[in-house]
Amino acid sequence: MATISRNLSDRGSERELLGRLIDADKSEFLALYGRRRVGKTFLIRRFFQDQPVDYFELVGRFQGTLEHHLRIFAEALAETFYAGAAIAAPKTWHDAFQMLREAMEKRRGRRRKTVLFLDELPWIATHRSGCLRELEHFWNAWCSRRDDIVLVVCGSAASWMLRRIVHARGGLHGRLTQTIRLSPFTLREAAEYFRDRKLRFTDRELIELYMVFGGVPHYLDHVVRGRSVAQLVDQIVLARNGALANEFDRLYASLFDSDKRYVDVMRALARRRRGLLRNELLAAVGQPSGGGATTILATLEEGGFITSTIPYGRTKRERIYRLTDELSLFHLKWLDGRRPENWQHVHRTPRWHAWAGLAFESLCLKHSEAIKHALGISGVQTDVSAWLHADAQLDLLIDRADGVISICELKFVDAPFSITKKYAADLRRKLNVFRERTGTRKRLDLVFVSSYGVASNAHADELVDCSIEMDALLR
Repeated sequence: MATISRNLSDRGSERELLGRLIDADKSEFLALYGRRRVGKTFLIRRFFQDQPVDYFELVGRFQGTLEHHLRIFAEALAETFYAGAAIAAPKTWHDAFQMLREAMEKRRGRRRKTVLFLDELPWIATHRSGCLRELEHFWNAWCSRRDDIVLVVCGSAASWMLRRIVHARGGLHGRLTQTIRLSPFTLREAAEYFRDRKLRFTDRELIELYMVFGGVPHYLDHVVRGRSVAQLVDQIVLARNGALANEFDRLYASLFDSDKRYVDVMRALARRRRGLLRNELLAAVGQPSGGGATTILATLEEGGFITSTIPYGRTKRERIYRLTDELSLFHLKWLDGRRPENWQHVHRTPRWHAWAGLAFESLCLKHSEAIKHALGISGVQTDVSAWLHADAQLDLLIDRADGVISICELKFVDAPFSITKKYAADLRRKLNVFRERTGTRKRLDLVFVSSYGVASNAHADELVDCSIEMDALLR
């Protein structure tokens, strides 16, 4: 098991916001959400353990019963307010919050804030538990009238958190004072995290690790010193007893009640490198269009598993969906069926190149801000999209307010990419089809985003307006 030694410099903006909650002259109500394993619990525990506050934490249990959660509530209450002395478990959530209120009233003269952290609230506040209703009353009738409480509710089920807390229509409507959506690390943040742990990787290795694990801190925690990328992939994912060998199944089962429908969507997207339009995707999984389909797609997108964009020249109803969760893509490409014996054996095979191409495209889409920075257009208003047509497809377009469209070719290769005569002809054709079909009068700049740039030859000199190497993605 890897040693977790994450530096407190991580999550700077989030920690700054938490500090403001402590300094506020009123009670604060924070909703924190983000995909499972992204570091939500770590952030709250690590920040508040060094603060002069009373700290109460209740952690929801997957498939825990009402009786189970009330029992662990009593244990947490005893530990925080009664020096561990045993107390009887409440029978209802109304009784539980009343007990919490009475315990806090006894400490009112201490002149310090009390942090109430309800972790994995979706597992606690099940449909018939009554927890959410009583939480609403607890905040509205008591906490909000005080100036010494920081209530933090947290959940990995992003759609539940948005529907029931952030955009609540009932008693919690408009009651939140702050919201944090905690995202995975970017490439730059992942590189900083590795440096903090004294792990040394080349830019190429960092990108390949990110293409497997993404920026999820819990996954990166398993990367250890003194191993090559191939060794790490073998040890952590491909080995039958690897720490993340069964993460895909655990992840989806813990987040989605009817997980098969969600996994079907992911499998369909894993088979299509360019993504699928909504109607194509629903047809591929046999799902009728309607509220159920909308919920599935919205839930996966809010959780960061898929990403939707509006293709250039299309409407909102013609969104294209892509699989953008790295570990899910890796599982569906390598572990969902014929499992390779080790990573080195499949390296640079056609199957590997197909996976790497898709993973690198996804990485570039997530880091479009870094690409814009490399182009020197960070301050320019832009729309980032793809373009789909029967005669040509373009993976990444940056439509700029300065009269230019940057058309990006994305290549994960082992050496400077060499544009052949045949490939040059295909590039000209795609650019001509795009201009003809869209009718755009903007200038078209061809940008190559690749591992080591573009090899100089007559075709590159004619066609390529800008070459961006992979190190730019880490800035």
